[in-house]
Amino acid sequence: MSSKQELLQSYKLGDLNLSNRVVMAPMTRGRANNPEDKPTASLHAEYYKQRASAGLIISEGSQISKDAVGYINTPGIYTEEQIKGWKEVTQEVHKANGKIFIQLWHVGRMSHPDFHKGKLPMAPSAINPNEKSYTTEGFKDTVVPREMSLEDIKTTISDFKTAAKNSVEAGFDGVEIHSSNGYLFHQFFNATSNQRKDEYGGSIENRARILFEVLDAVKEVIPENRVGVRLNPSMHGIFGCVLDEQTIPTFDYIIEKLNNYNLSYLHLSEPFTDVSEVPFAETEIAKRYRPMYNGTIIINGGFDQEKGNRVIADGDADMVAFGKPYISNPDLVERFAQNIPLDKWDEDTLYSGGAKGYLDYEVKAEREAVLQ
Repeated sequence: MSSKQELLQSYKLGDLNLSNRVVMAPMTRGRANNPEDKPTASLHAEYYKQRASAGLIISEGSQISKDAVGYINTPGIYTEEQIKGWKEVTQEVHKANGKIFIQLWHVGRMSHPDFHKGKLPMAPSAINPNEKSYTTEGFKDTVVPREMSLEDIKTTISDFKTAAKNSVEAGFDGVEIHSSNGYLFHQFFNATSNQRKDEYGGSIENRARILFEVLDAVKEVIPENRVGVRLNPSMHGIFGCVLDEQTIPTFDYIIEKLNNYNLSYLHLSEPFTDVSEVPFAETEIAKRYRPMYNGTIIINGGFDQEKGNRVIADGDADMVAFGKPYISNPDLVERFAQNIPLDKWDEDTLYSGGAKGYLDYEVKAEREAVLQ
């Protein structure tokens, strides 16, 4: 393939000029193994710098508060030390002419008391997802969470706003609200995990309310066109998510209402598992929501180079996010341009900590302009 392929064309994302349409998807890598839960210059800054030729990098999920954590060794964005650590990352990415958003994260019930000094994690309702939480002592069964009070919800909204402000201070080009993959917002959206009787439960409008209240708060500290939202409408059978007859109509409502905002993008995932036989599921997410959403769509989920070019050429998405291929191919954009085969990632070192399986993947392509 040549540089004429769709993935390698430049793109105007709000007021940002991107060199191509290849997005590095957010991926938890478990490298913030320090008491401050902060990114470091020796690991994180180098890791993201290596991948800065992506049109856009979306960072790993970063918790907005201590209450938001649910995995070991994940970085936060709520302390001065964490802000300083992320600033080292953004500076290196920008020196390499890259663009980077941070993914703001609250896991909700996908956590464990071990992360909260023995207290229960928070969730929309006191319903156990019956999953596993990876703690410092290994995998443990999730528990019945504590139902969030109205004050808890207000505090969480404020935490997202503060995290967005901190992200600006850290030098990020924008933020992505992680409203996906069975975490806090997704738990509010889904009627099987949200059985509240107040203004945050019951109707579709109520279950979606918290996302829009967070967006309204965040846009007070960062321009709307520097804010993205990630959704996974057809997730089923993992991370505690169960599709029902209200699921897709809920996402239809959310995505249509997002048109009222001048967002940077909507980041959608195709189904992570085969849902062709699942009642109420939507099997083709990009095709369903392209006509419904007026702004930029980033699509993610099992794409390779050929499929990525095709989805853009078909008009179903504007950019494509690649996850695991970016683990073992820091020069992914250049490999696409020069038609170099991709290397396979090492499953054993995905979350192992340290430089092995993180910084030591080989760069095979020449770093050259892949456009024009």
